[in-house]
Amino acid sequence: MSLRIAIDSTSATAPYEQLRAHIAEQASAGTLPAGYRLPTVRGLAGELGLAANTVAKAYRVLETDGVIETRGRGGTFIAAEGGRVEREAATAAQEYAARAHRLGLDRVDALAAVREALRAVYGEEPVR
Repeated sequence: MSLRIAIDSTSATAPYEQLRAHIAEQASAGTLPAGYRLPTVRGLAGELGLAANTVAKAYRVLETDGVIETRGRGGTFIAAEGGRVEREAATAAQEYAARAHRLGLDRVDALAAVREALRAVYGEEPVR
């Protein structure tokens, strides 16, 4: 298994976006499995003939999207899918809680708003 990327210099799509899309697609398809170590920013930039800042920008967006994770000096890896979903849900919940607090909602009203939103999306709660 290896990272396969071709950047089209004639494309209207920015090189960082092409790189981001290639890595995201390969991670989603399982071609690059969770834990696969990606090349360093400088290494990949050299391989592809891109500026290091271009690769760094793509890596930042991929990390924000939860596709990759950086482990400091340990390197950059394809993130576990379940981990990304759980992290994203936790982030959304934290953002909601902070906003509800700023709006002056107490815990009961904030939780009621969440229950109503969940009911609207998932349907009625099952009887327990």
